[in-house]
Amino acid sequence: MPRDPRFADASMPRDPRNQPPRRQPVEQPTEVIPTVPEAAHEPEHPDEHRIDGLFDDEYDEYGEYEDYDEYDGYDEDGYPEDGAEPPVEEPPAKKPRKKRKRALGWIAAVLVLVLLSGGAWFGYQKIFGYADFDGSGEGDALVQVEQGDTTSAIGAKLADAGVVASSRAFVKAGAENTALSKIQQGYYLLRQHMSGESAVDLITSPAARVGRLEIRPYTQFDDITQPGGKVTPGVFSLMSKASCATLNGKSTCISVDQLRKTVADADLKALGVPEWALADAGKALSKDKRLEGLIAPGVYDVKPGWTATELITDLVKQSADAIQAAGLTAQNTGPGMSPYQTLIIASLIEREAITPDFGKISRVIYNRLSQRIRLQLDSTVNYVLDRPTLLTKPEDRAKSGPYNTYANYGLPPTPIAVPSMEAIKAAISPTPGDWAYFVKCEKDGHSCFAVTNDQHNENKRLAEQRGVY
Repeated sequence: MPRDPRFADASMPRDPRNQPPRRQPVEQPTEVIPTVPEAAHEPEHPDEHRIDGLFDDEYDEYGEYEDYDEYDGYDEDGYPEDGAEPPVEEPPAKKPRKKRKRALGWIAAVLVLVLLSGGAWFGYQKIFGYADFDGSGEGDALVQVEQGDTTSAIGAKLADAGVVASSRAFVKAGAENTALSKIQQGYYLLRQHMSGESAVDLITSPAARVGRLEIRPYTQFDDITQPGGKVTPGVFSLMSKASCATLNGKSTCISVDQLRKTVADADLKALGVPEWALADAGKALSKDKRLEGLIAPGVYDVKPGWTATELITDLVKQSADAIQAAGLTAQNTGPGMSPYQTLIIASLIEREAITPDFGKISRVIYNRLSQRIRLQLDSTVNYVLDRPTLLTKPEDRAKSGPYNTYANYGLPPTPIAVPSMEAIKAAISPTPGDWAYFVKCEKDGHSCFAVTNDQHNENKRLAEQRGVY
């Protein structure tokens, strides 16, 4: 049987006609990508393996090869039809690998690292770091500290106002400052873009507090001139002073004249005056004194930049709440008195005595009113004269007028001063007793009380001996 030349023995010479035809390289269009050295794609160690699909293109199992076409120009045994030797072909060139996905992968990895490191830095800054300005700042910033504000709350307000760069800068700077924990509510004038340390130093200094209005019991709306010529400021002067500050070079002061005019022209109800005081307040000697006695003692916060109406309205409304808190309402008054009359009595008590004697002084007033005895109080005479209350001159007591209780029976038409809460309570609930007279008989301000006029004269002699007057 003849040998099939395709299964010839290895020792036999090979007939070139029996060799399978070699494939021609098929040129395919490729992207123009820089050639990568062969070594860059091969594993450095024979045990290393490439992880397909991570950064390289995916390859089909036979993607590098084309289908076999018909062998044009060859006979059925694979020989060229013209008998020529088959051409020697060069090994097919490796297809350049695409680097686009690899580059994108590295870019993504770098971005992830950047984001992670940025997040870590942000977290560090959030927990451990803080922003802070340098220096003592510039420009003005007004900040209000309210009752119950913590250091952190104050720092947040300063940051919102542009005073400090962050609340933490303020809190850290004030950690060792004991004065910061004692800061009171009110308005504080600071500067913008201050370091945390500078802000702490300034806000704890007396110069930063603005708009502080302190009204004490005994004060009246007009100033009082003392015997030595010293002037005790009244409510109008105190309000004017509290309104003053300089914001970005502009003064916020409201003059006494502006305040007087506002009180005179205002609708008392719109200002917040209690309903029970609206009619009687109009009996004042002048319209600018209609609020006498309706302002409660205390510390108020006046915002620099307020108008006169805003300032007075805030003061009256807070005072109305304080008067009600003391127990004086339309339903709760002194024995047989209206709310406004009770307020008048409270103002008389305030000007005539010290706190320990309030209850007894109140009883003397009620007893004299019920017995139709003139009150004969120096305080009412001196109210018109803007003088202290201890003594009056005979010519002053002889002057006519609704506030002269030496000449007139009953109460004066309006309160004559700012009554304290203790005076209001004493006016509502006088101490039981039969006293109809009193006189200051001790240098500490205490009074001596009497039921009869003879007892009263004896107390007056005692006061003279003690040098009280």
